[in-house]
Amino acid sequence: MATYTAPGVYVEEVPSSQKVLASAPTAVAAFVGFTERAPLDDPNDPEGLAPRLVTSWTQFEQLFGSFVAGAVLPLSVFGFFQNGGSLAYIVRVPNSAPAGEPAQRALPAADRSLGLPLTVTSVAPDANITVVVETVEADPDSEGPAPFTLTIVLDGEDVESYPDLTFGGPRDAATVINKTSTHVKVELSLESDVDLGSQLELLKPGMFSLHKADPVAVPVTGRKFAGSESSRSGINGLAIAEDVTMVVVPDLVTAATREDGSVDLNLWKAVQTALIAHCELHPNRMALLDAPPGMGPQQIKEWRSETAMYDSAFATLYYPWIKVENPIGLNGDAEVYIPPSGHVAGVWARTDDTRGVWKAPANDTIRGVLDVERAITQNEQSLLNPIGINCIRPFGTRGIRIWGARTLASDTDWQYINVRRLFNMVESTIMDGTQWAVFEPNDVTLWEGVSRTLSGYLHGLWQAGALFGASAAQAYYVKCDATTNTPESIDAGKLIVEVGLAPVKPAEFVIFRISQTKQSAA
Repeated sequence: MATYTAPGVYVEEVPSSQKVLASAPTAVAAFVGFTERAPLDDPNDPEGLAPRLVTSWTQFEQLFGSFVAGAVLPLSVFGFFQNGGSLAYIVRVPNSAPAGEPAQRALPAADRSLGLPLTVTSVAPDANITVVVETVEADPDSEGPAPFTLTIVLDGEDVESYPDLTFGGPRDAATVINKTSTHVKVELSLESDVDLGSQLELLKPGMFSLHKADPVAVPVTGRKFAGSESSRSGINGLAIAEDVTMVVVPDLVTAATREDGSVDLNLWKAVQTALIAHCELHPNRMALLDAPPGMGPQQIKEWRSETAMYDSAFATLYYPWIKVENPIGLNGDAEVYIPPSGHVAGVWARTDDTRGVWKAPANDTIRGVLDVERAITQNEQSLLNPIGINCIRPFGTRGIRIWGARTLASDTDWQYINVRRLFNMVESTIMDGTQWAVFEPNDVTLWEGVSRTLSGYLHGLWQAGALFGASAAQAYYVKCDATTNTPESIDAGKLIVEVGLAPVKPAEFVIFRISQTKQSAA
């Protein structure tokens, strides 16, 4: 308390004993797997193994490259953003070996309809080269496309830079670069009917890797996927990304597929078990697991019950795989089947944004999906749903939808995804939002302040529809008084608060009881 010695008027600021809690983020995904190249943004992490946050597909391409044969992660990340996701951490697992030949990369146009106007080829085999394209805003009064700068980065260092390049003219890109560069050769591949006078920006800005490697040429073990918290690698490296709430490992199939095409189910289970353990140690996040490929309903039921035997409220399993468009240049196929987890994570994020984390992320369409690996019937799902296998099913004109919302928990209190995620959000919010109470005097004033803070937050959740009950008293309670804080606990430095929630649960089975009414004579 301040001491006053001179007469006058004084103003004091008194801190409020009630704080406002803001819900913790719930739609932050993490993807662990293979990418085209390692990011070059951190000199302290030259291999690019630590988690990197990306907020769009464009940013992912700039850091990790684009679609590439032998990697499912880019397709999954693209599906995540396509379905409504906006925040994702990428954890690269090293899996490639030098190919022993020059690398080539066609650089895309800013306007996708123009295709790939510039092809860059490395002079030396296995050169770790990245091409950086930077464009400047074109003068509206000038003709032709905007000039661009092309920089050659070798092993993370700028070795050549060519400013003010154009297509044709005295600063023609192919002419200037091929005349002086000792690291790359350039070839123009514009269509003959392209009107350069109408294009203000021809090349797409960004970073494009020329490092050519054979994907999965190096055996990838379960330990590589699990990684290490201390080295900031793999699944366990996500410990530093405290806001992650969903974890996906789409490239498990890439590593587990043997040369004869069979799948190593031991590796499959080892990696998924490590992922579940990680999520249980960091209980603000959940694992989105993919079923092994090629299994029928009976096979996946037996694998789930007799081989996998997972039992966790922090994990979910989706089946079957989904068919998506295969980007140009990948294996020559127009379509490809991939694990659904990345697209499903995007649906989770979209549901959180439009409805709230308390809404089950089910009975919603998955964007960008052409078909499913196999159509599941109602009777087949009746065998899979009770053991926590969430099916993805086509419904004709209603599209392809997620038709399940269960965790892999045997405890019925936690059998629904939205219930577990609601508690994850509330617990994270309380933990982060009540740090102000640490070292405060443990008395009635503190008890009442904490109670008001939590009650205000939970009342808002109830009004938003997250809690069940016709009244606030039925939906939640907060207890912080002399009964929870005994003299013994106070002496031990503990403040104990009891919080009870009545979560809303999904209407998984909608039943209408219809009977025939007989008319009788008056």
